[in-house]
Amino acid sequence: MHKSALPQESAGGFGDQIRIVLVETSHSGNIGAVARAMKNMGLANLCLVNPVSFPDEASYARSAGASDVLDNAMVVNSLDEAIADCVCVMGTSARGRKVPWPVIAPPDAAAKAAEQSAAGPVALVFGRENHGLSNEELQRCHFHIHIPSNPDYSSLNLSMAVQVVCYELRMHFLRGIEGGEVSPYLKPMVAPGDPGWDVPPAPVQDVEGFFEHLEQVLVDVEFHRREKPRQLMTRLRRLFQRAQMDQMEINILRGILTSVQKASGAPASGSRVKTIAGEQD
Repeated sequence: MHKSALPQESAGGFGDQIRIVLVETSHSGNIGAVARAMKNMGLANLCLVNPVSFPDEASYARSAGASDVLDNAMVVNSLDEAIADCVCVMGTSARGRKVPWPVIAPPDAAAKAAEQSAAGPVALVFGRENHGLSNEELQRCHFHIHIPSNPDYSSLNLSMAVQVVCYELRMHFLRGIEGGEVSPYLKPMVAPGDPGWDVPPAPVQDVEGFFEHLEQVLVDVEFHRREKPRQLMTRLRRLFQRAQMDQMEINILRGILTSVQKASGAPASGSRVKTIAGEQD
């Protein structure tokens, strides 16, 4: 089969062994939407079982740039043909069965697919828009994937269901790269000092200089009295410390305070901290 569209950092990943199989899709636009969902998550192997209409203008329009996935899609006449060479088959199912079948959630399905892909192709099978997969088709699957949606409104659009499963595959892949360590793509970036933040954290001396400047401005505009401080500065300190400011933010805030002092006619409280590269006055 054709090569996967996994991004560069995923070289050696399992994406080229994962096959998304759509059975008798009735609306070609949904096929395009599925292609888009797949490419978003770095997958490219699409197999269509007896689609009502494909290829056509609607499928390519809905693919939104994932036309390569559609160009390389296999079209076959039966599910048996689509999964003949697969070592593991998982079918999506939204309802219970009289005869219990192994059922797994999307994260577990992703882990199982990754594990089984070492031995050969793995098929993830999605049924018709109106009634899903038949009992006979589900019996051809080793596992059933159940997406735990709202029981009061459990129906998912085809492309939404594919997106959920492909997302879990992507997350599983990202967790596994770099020798099993946490992927940089999954690490949070919420404060200065985190990988990817654009400006270093403000050092303590700069933060303390800001607090001194802030208190002086509040005195200048008669909002704060040092002889009766109450808890104003304590609460303001807690507020700004919680923000974990970076150097640029400190610089901006001190510039604002200086402007307030000039507008109020009060003398400026010393010089501003050294301008960082990239700041515009």
